Amino acid sequence: MTIIINDDLLAYIDPLTADEFAALEHSLLNEGCRDALVLWGDILVDGHNRYRICQKHGIAFNTIQNASFQSMDDVHLWMIDNHLGRRSVSDFQRGVLALRKKEILSARRDQFDRKKTEPSDNAPDDQDKKLAKAPTLTREAIARAARVSSATIGHIEKIQKTAAPELVEAIKAGDISINAAAAIASLPSEKQVAAVAGGKKELRQVAREVREAKMPPKTKIECPAPPDDATPEQKEIHRLSILLATLTEERDLLKKKVQNLTIALAEARGNQ
Repeated sequence: MTIIINDDLLAYIDPLTADEFAALEHSLLNEGCRDALVLWGDILVDGHNRYRICQKHGIAFNTIQNASFQSMDDVHLWMIDNHLGRRSVSDFQRGVLALRKKEILSARRDQFDRKKTEPSDNAPDDQDKKLAKAPTLTREAIARAARVSSATIGHIEKIQKTAAPELVEAIKAGDISINAAAAIASLPSEKQVAAVAGGKKELRQVAREVREAKMPPKTKIECPAPPDDATPEQKEIHRLSILLATLTEERDLLKKKVQNLTIALAEARGNQ
């Protein structure tokens, strides 16, 4: 049997950690390879780690063909949906996969819209029908597919655009939350790398500083002074107006600080 390893498919999904790979190897050695490897022709689509371990130890395995694939995009979509359903996949990984799904479906929808404007005497083929069914995914739909919030999807999009590779690796390692990483991703790359090098505590501290820096600056309270002939009651109203404005501003700033501290505390507990 000829099995081809496609480098693109091999790298499409994040690799197992050393502990996860060791656990899989232990399972295969004790129980054999119970799940069939999924092929598209000769190309291995699902089961790269199992195939590697079986080849190493001479463990027998079965294969199955997926006849529904017509293109590499079909393969990618199948891989994405398959991994989105696995409990071991992290929130960040699910978000990245769901965003990849959006890109593929959006490209298909654009292709279908272009084809609609082109004159043709040919009847729609299977590919045309597939393009016509490609949905337009909203951020809310992507979030549901990834089982995360819309805000988290927004953070992941920002991370993908501006985060240094070292910061992304810190997320995957569980050293920093998605929320905190999105805050740090707004910094220049060298500052992101320095924060990662400082460890978990440094990452949390930098994220907190970035959030606090984005808080609105304290504004100067301006209230016209009462006229010289103001009555005592008018002067008291003026004093109380300034006091109320000051307290209101301090309240809003404290609320922001409490929110940031709550987030930081949740991140610290999650990283313990």
